[in-house]
This record gives sequence, structure tokens and C-alpha cells, in this order.
Amino acid sequence: MWGPLTQGLKVPNNLDLSDRAAALEQLGVGAAVNSRLVNMVKDYVGSERETALLVATRAWPLLAARMAGVARSPEGETGLRARLKAGLGDDPAWEQGPPGEFAGRMVGQVLRALTTPPGGPVPDGPRVSATAARSRSTTTPAGAAPGRAAPAEAARPAYRQAAGPAKGSGPRR
Repeated sequence: MWGPLTQGLKVPNNLDLSDRAAALEQLGVGAAVNSRLVNMVKDYVGSERETALLVATRAWPLLAARMAGVARSPEGETGLRARLKAGLGDDPAWEQGPPGEFAGRMVGQVLRALTTPPGGPVPDGPRVSATAARSRSTTTPAGAAPGRAAPAEAARPAYRQAAGPAKGSGPRR
């Protein structure tokens, strides 16, 4: 529905991320759980200001739902803490870059930490969803199915395709 942030989550169709309290409630994250998750993130980010920036993003309810899911899994809260430590505490790369993109880098780093299997290294770059990539691809025709032959010529964006003269235009006899 919304890309990597929602992949694997049960997201209601009427989710409105502009209403944080309602979004958290719809995603099954109560106020007490949310408060505990914020404190947990603060332990690994280190700064209350930076934690507030992360929590203020529109993506926070989705991250909180994913974090709550990890905490409810067999890994438990210990596994969640280990993932956050590996993603935020042990890898400070998210702190470097333009200040205007800081919150986005934090969201990306937390998402990578939460979606990386325990014990595995946190990937450096963003993870690409194969389904999302296929849906936005311009290299395969819309009706092509896997296993079919490739088209004779490469796909081109509409604005690059050669267009003939419009029907009915030009001098008439």
C-alpha cells in the first residue's frame, strides 16, 4: 500500500497518519505501549531532541506498530532492544548528512533495523521491495507476465515516444 513502511503490517484502508492518536489506536498501539517505545528509542538515540524529531514524523505510528510487533514476537522486548541497538546505537551513519534530511534518515535507519533479521548486519542502503519496483517499472509492458519473451524494443516513457502528425492536422486538399 505505502511501500516498505507498511510491508508486512496490517494497515487499515482508512488510516490517517495526520491524526497520530487515532492512527496509533488503529494500528493496535496503545498510549502506554507508545510511551514505552518512545523511551526505548531514546535509550539508543541518546538525545531527547532527536527522539522527538523521530516521534514527530508521520511515519512514527507505522514504526511504532512494527516495533510493537517485534516486542510481541518470540524475540520479545529483548530482541527489539537488540535490533534498535544494532541499528541506532552501533551504527551512527544516520547522524551524518544534511540537517534537513535528519528525520528521514532516522526513519530509514529504524525501519532497516526492524526489518533486518536478528544477528544479521543492518544494510547500508534502503531495501527495495520487488513488488513495488515491478509496479513502477517502465521496462516491461503492462500485460507481460513472468516467463514471457521480452519485447522487441525497449520500453520508453510516453514523452520520449515518437509521435506522428495528428490526424486531421496540416493542409487539406
